[in-house]
Amino acid sequence: MIHFDWSYLVMVGPFMLLSLWASFRVKRTFAKWNQEPNSAGYSGAEVARRVLDASGLSNVKIERVEGELTDHYDPSSKTLRLSDSTFDSTSVAAAGVAAHEAGHAIQDKVKYPMLAFRTSIVGMAGFGSNLSWILIMIGFGMMSFLRSPLGYYIALAGVAFFGVVVVFQLITVPVEIDASNRAKQVLQSMAITRTGSGTGVNEVLNAAAWTYVAAAGTAVATLLYYALQLAGFRNRD
Repeated sequence: MIHFDWSYLVMVGPFMLLSLWASFRVKRTFAKWNQEPNSAGYSGAEVARRVLDASGLSNVKIERVEGELTDHYDPSSKTLRLSDSTFDSTSVAAAGVAAHEAGHAIQDKVKYPMLAFRTSIVGMAGFGSNLSWILIMIGFGMMSFLRSPLGYYIALAGVAFFGVVVVFQLITVPVEIDASNRAKQVLQSMAITRTGSGTGVNEVLNAAAWTYVAAAGTAVATLLYYALQLAGFRNRD
């Protein structure tokens, strides 16, 4: 029968707490440095443009996208999209976010293999994220209430689909950290950030990195939990 149990709390709980802490930290850090202007006085769009141009990426377009922290780089159209909270802002936080997204464009230029791999499975991961839980719930439900052996294979398919999501989350960690490192290097070489701004950019990007680590840890622990539950059902039969 599907129900909350202590094994789930033990396996997944610590990573859920880490996710809450990481989310709180990134919001607090962003709020802190969103009030501080960067030393160069550049807007997020200007920072991104300068980082891109300095990296030989004048062909990459910069567009505004609605929302807050919806910033992203689209490798298919070579477009860097900055949210309303980043595009015009001259804050340290906006500079960090804009430079980070430009870091993804740099990864694309140098054909960073992990970015290419993540891009290749993003569609499958999105599909698997939605379908996996449906299959897992149906499969475990069939095994618990109907004692149907078909339920095992349905649940197994769900776990397999969720496995793709886990791979995506794991690959995301080095991709995001590498993008931040590339951004920091370019910012330093261009002297866009001096002592105070540089510290703020590091804090913003490091705080964001923890959200990716926490998400990956939660995904791995959740996959392991359901895999063990599935094995338990199998052994009972």
